[in-house]
Amino acid sequence: MAIKSKIYIDTSALIAALDRSDSYHPLFARLFADPPRLITSALVIAEGHAWFLKRYDAIKAIQFLNFIEELKVLKIESVGQAEVKEASKFIRRFSDQDLSLADAAGLDVMQCRRIKLCWSTDRRLALTGVTLVIHQ
Repeated sequence: MAIKSKIYIDTSALIAALDRSDSYHPLFARLFADPPRLITSALVIAEGHAWFLKRYDAIKAIQFLNFIEELKVLKIESVGQAEVKEASKFIRRFSDQDLSLADAAGLDVMQCRRIKLCWSTDRRLALTGVTLVIHQ
């Protein structure tokens, strides 16, 4: 089944959309008001949930999960053994960048799906030449 999504979404964009104290909140609140088809990895969802749990509390973390469930335009890619292996290649390739597994899996998804635009505030998501929405 072909994925028609052409925009990858990273944890930082999800956080910025929901956290009013984030300096990128206005941009991502606007983008999420009428979002196109989006794609991400299960690791991004886990990372976002953990961020809200640690930064705030269980209620905010559940609100994050509710937001994800209601975001019907979002396709979440599974991350299994094969995906971890591919992500590990990016971690080795860019060993000077301190990539998280979630970031590396995102780079792999974008490369495999030929995605050229990423909703993220993390410059490392542009390591392979993908354009970050904050640079448009």
